[in-house]
Amino acid sequence: MISANNVTLRLGKKALFEDVNIKFTEGNCYGLIGANGAGKSTFLKILSGKLETTNGDIVITPGQRLSVLEQDHFKYDAYPVMDVVIMGNARLYEIMKEKDAIYMKEDFTDEDGIRASELEAEFAEMDGWNAESDAATLLNGLGIETEIHYSMMSELNGSQKVKVLLARALFGNPDILLLDEPTNHLDLDAIAWLEEFLINFENTVIVVSHDRYFLNKVCTHTADIDYGKITLYAGNYDFWYESSQLLIKQMKEANRKKEEKIKELQEFISRFSANASKSKQATSRKRALEKIQLDDIKPSSRKYPYIDFRPDREIGNEVLTVSGISKTINGEKVLDNISFIVGRNDKIAFVGGNEIAKTTLFQILVGEIEPDEGTYKWGVTTSQAYFPKDPTSEFDNDDTIADWLTGYSPVKDATYVRGFLGRMLFAGEDGVKKVKVLSGGEKVRCLLSKMMISGANCLVLDEPTNHLDMESITALNNGLIKYPGVALFSCHDHQFVQTTANRIMEILPNGTLIDKITTYDEYLASDEMARKRTVYTADTTDDVEEEI
Repeated sequence: MISANNVTLRLGKKALFEDVNIKFTEGNCYGLIGANGAGKSTFLKILSGKLETTNGDIVITPGQRLSVLEQDHFKYDAYPVMDVVIMGNARLYEIMKEKDAIYMKEDFTDEDGIRASELEAEFAEMDGWNAESDAATLLNGLGIETEIHYSMMSELNGSQKVKVLLARALFGNPDILLLDEPTNHLDLDAIAWLEEFLINFENTVIVVSHDRYFLNKVCTHTADIDYGKITLYAGNYDFWYESSQLLIKQMKEANRKKEEKIKELQEFISRFSANASKSKQATSRKRALEKIQLDDIKPSSRKYPYIDFRPDREIGNEVLTVSGISKTINGEKVLDNISFIVGRNDKIAFVGGNEIAKTTLFQILVGEIEPDEGTYKWGVTTSQAYFPKDPTSEFDNDDTIADWLTGYSPVKDATYVRGFLGRMLFAGEDGVKKVKVLSGGEKVRCLLSKMMISGANCLVLDEPTNHLDMESITALNNGLIKYPGVALFSCHDHQFVQTTANRIMEILPNGTLIDKITTYDEYLASDEMARKRTVYTADTTDDVEEEI
């Protein structure tokens, strides 16, 4: 168990947390939620001991081991992957290294023998002989191939490093597990594996995530941070949302009834206070009036942007035809003879672990790069807006937000442009901020403003939910659901894909395509998905393909 007792944290004059009391108990998974800036990551740092409180303390059951998902992706570049995972249990790793050092000595003494014997006993007690196989199981589950388990961390790409650090946090069955955005940069298969791991995990988990489906799947409780307080709800994210909305509704209804009673009492007092025969009744009502207290209903600190994509032109029957597109990147064929036709009502989710292939296809379709082979053709009634996975070049200038968006607006009117910025929570002086200093989430909201102002009837979005808070993800999700145009998108948010897409395309590791008119959940349960997994997880792929 881990608990916060009267925890207060002040940053200057501002109290981020005030007298927080909360217990996280064994066998439960707690989703820590709140608006951007509410202090979710900060609270995890307090729980882990990385950040000192102003007042109060954190108490952990004696003897329990706490594990944290590291955020520094370069911290372990000098170590092999397997070592980094086993480091998740610091004591076990220390024993392994001390044993190795003793056994490598040329002048092995009696004292060394005694020490080695002690270490071996502790090593066996900690199930050290299974450490590497346990670590390999975690790595394989997260999609790290066996052949790189002993590679140096410096040789891995960013996505692989994230998975290794997550395996490190999960390793060795920690008593308390703190996870800050564990699904970031994970493909949907890895997220599904992590969901099952946490569902079956028997100790304490506290997780911060913007993935609503993930929170609904794994959480037994929800801890909501709002206005420096943490309120605990039994149930997952959807249960919290329904419960919190119901509570607010009940409080408003109670206040309405109290206000009616106050008005009734005030009218009686005003009417009869000067009447001698009614004076006692008026006095009694004055006392009753003084006892009525309205509930203090604070507005939530959460802010939802208003995302509404409105095409300037209705789309025709001919939208997009892709014929035999192939592309090789750095010697690897990521697209192999890809062909499909997009209909006027299609909202297509591109899923699977082949991240480079999806981004490459999008870049080809919006004209940023050329295919090696094949063609594509957009219909004459179409207009496209593109959300790139890496928007760095978009903001490499000295423009203010308002000037930047005006450059893309068909109407060069300041009031018109600021209306779009206001919908995306850029109010007042925010418009004069330089785009080069914006946070990741602010840049995403700028790009979505650009897409809205374009009036395009075909949207191409490559991981648009990256860097967004849950409120913005919900707003974007709802905006795409009601969008009357065509959307091609990739996204790691399960709920986003399930509720938006009516067609699923998966680019397989060999660059070929599975194309199904179906929902995402139906696709995951389909024979095609089972067949794909059989083919690409087999030891000998060619043999399996022949059998099929």
